[in-house]
Amino acid sequence: MAEQKPWTRRTLAAQALGKVDAQTQAVVPPIHIATTFIRDPDNQYRTGNIYGRPDNETVREAEAILSALENAAHALVLGSGMSAATAVFLALKPGDHVVAPKVMYWALRNWLMNDLKQWGVAVDFVDTSDVNAVRAAIKPGATKLVWLETPANPLWTITDIKAVSEIAHQAGARVAVDSTCATPVLTRPLELGADIVMHAATKYLNGHSDVLAGVLATNSDDDYWARIRRVRAIQGMILGPFETYLLIRGMRTLHLRVFEASRNAMELATRLANHAAVAEVLYPGLSSHAGHAIAAKQMQGGFGGMLSIRLRGGEKAAIATAANVKLWKRATSLGGVESLIEHRASIEGAGSPCPPDLLRLSAGIEDVEDLYQDLHAAMG
Repeated sequence: MAEQKPWTRRTLAAQALGKVDAQTQAVVPPIHIATTFIRDPDNQYRTGNIYGRPDNETVREAEAILSALENAAHALVLGSGMSAATAVFLALKPGDHVVAPKVMYWALRNWLMNDLKQWGVAVDFVDTSDVNAVRAAIKPGATKLVWLETPANPLWTITDIKAVSEIAHQAGARVAVDSTCATPVLTRPLELGADIVMHAATKYLNGHSDVLAGVLATNSDDDYWARIRRVRAIQGMILGPFETYLLIRGMRTLHLRVFEASRNAMELATRLANHAAVAEVLYPGLSSHAGHAIAAKQMQGGFGGMLSIRLRGGEKAAIATAANVKLWKRATSLGGVESLIEHRASIEGAGSPCPPDLLRLSAGIEDVEDLYQDLHAAMG
């Protein structure tokens, strides 16, 4: 864990822990791009630098910032969100059982459904917003991992992290939480009882749509975490130093961006809920949302920048709206400074839980009036 300083997480992020380069006194640490390092005369590596595939000094700097943001003892930076997520599952053993959400990031869901079984790991998908459903799905002695995503993409369902963690731990299972959309600004799963937190750092942590990265953090330096580290090292999942530098740069403005995106999303959700063309708004900040009470308990400072709308005109109206926007960008991904819109059912394909009349919106940091008027005109 990074040295604890009497500063808030916002200050720690803004100053990248306040580190100053010892040699040049630069306020921005240098990028370490070397892939190999000199051994000591007795063939030891006392600097901790051995080879670029398992570790890197710039990566360690990013991990220290992430540990501070998540109040974690350990963090790992990987080459993408999928690298981070799959490393958690690849560290399991044949015969292990996993409980995962029915509603979750589609690429990971597809991988769990179609590929993980090759490693001898079984997966059951349940509605994790239903605590009783999670309890019924857990197989004591066999279930080793409960994977959660909250708010869950793209329906923004909410799972009670604390309640599920208590149930899982009673059965001897770990809990890992994809907290990409909540970010450590709004939710810190480890403080709610989770064992591992994961972020697709491509999204809010970087925030500028120019880096692919993933993050894992934990307070447990046990054999399972050691296996995750080994997966990253052996499979070459580490993030490159230049990309890590960009991730550090992005995290310096994390709080500003998340708070502004959350304010914009809340305003848009409130106004769109009363729009004649909109049948339903899915956003945990609305009191009408089924998970609002739990979200209000475990999300502090806002409800995130992600929302979805369902159009009264059905799939045709949804696709037409996405085609007609001028300011919103019709593109995949989320969490950047620019606002994105996407017809998710078209992307996710067969088996998707996403209704065909749904549009997923990632609110950026633009003027909210401009964003609303652009949607209003497109729906018209």
